[in-house]
Amino acid sequence: MSLEYITGQFAIDGEFCGAETWGSGHINDTYRAAYQHHGAVIHYVHQRINHHVFRNPEAMMDNIARVTAHLKKKLGPRAARHGLTLVPTRDGAAFCRDEDGNYWRTYHCIEGTRSYDTIQTTQQAFEAARAFGEFQRLLADFPPPRLLETIPDFHHTPKRFAALERAIGADAVHRAVNAKMEIQFALEHKPLCNILLDANLPERVTHNDTKINNVLLDEKTNKAVCVIDLDTVMPGLALYDFGDMVRTATCRAAEDERDLGKIHMEMELFEALASGYLTATNGFLTPTERSLLVASGTLITFEIGVRFLTDYLQGDVYFKVHRDGHNLDRCRTQFRLVESIAAQEPEMNRVVANLA
Repeated sequence: MSLEYITGQFAIDGEFCGAETWGSGHINDTYRAAYQHHGAVIHYVHQRINHHVFRNPEAMMDNIARVTAHLKKKLGPRAARHGLTLVPTRDGAAFCRDEDGNYWRTYHCIEGTRSYDTIQTTQQAFEAARAFGEFQRLLADFPPPRLLETIPDFHHTPKRFAALERAIGADAVHRAVNAKMEIQFALEHKPLCNILLDANLPERVTHNDTKINNVLLDEKTNKAVCVIDLDTVMPGLALYDFGDMVRTATCRAAEDERDLGKIHMEMELFEALASGYLTATNGFLTPTERSLLVASGTLITFEIGVRFLTDYLQGDVYFKVHRDGHNLDRCRTQFRLVESIAAQEPEMNRVVANLA
């Protein structure tokens, strides 16, 4: 199925001029397409949704349509640049399907922006956290009905840990012997699993993939412009998002770094994250949520480490791997980062207290 045919299914005025692959995402196929309209070139973003990962794309697109409409209402005149805008099909739907059964959607392209795969500066950390905080705040009054859980129990850490325990017991591919230290670490830290679930925190609309590359920054000012990639927007806890920011943005080393001496939480990056997030969520978060900001970083980092370890023990059935022991390497970086965060928790809590 040609991309030109797909572009003709959406309500776009102009002549299709061509397209290029776009972004660094690993799940959906994304293209930036150019159209000639009254002498000007206008860009749109077309995406083929991976319906093997997102098993209910119709419901996911309903989530996205409702969320973007709510954000447009709240943002007012700022919406064209500071919120994603879905382009409907010529029949008025939020997506179309091709003859091969693939699902496609289209967004207006937000010009003059770029994204980064890793945090380069404290300013970027501040801006990303501020953007995700504002995203949560704008959706605080999101009306019923409740959004679909696109990935049920995504951050239900006790269930993630139960899956690990089953994988340890089964030892299906006889790898437990290679992961004795990591298994012991996980078992010793099992009490972490219920930190947020036992705190009776309010349910929010959350993003659930708060990496820096899901925020568009202005090319000239480096200010945050728009939060993107709404596939995992669903009900959750606000601290799931902040915790994953701590996990992904406070350590400059790669997620699969083998030299564990490079794995440490950088306080200046944490302070920038906390400052940006609390700037946007002032008056929105409850005192209990604020008190657990640091703990959320420890929890989500531990949870992802548990998931990597589980996948390693099961034979690498979920995460893509590129070498032997890849998931075990990923697990080790997460568990080392847990240790680094835990060692600095008193100072991190003082940072949060001062900012709050």
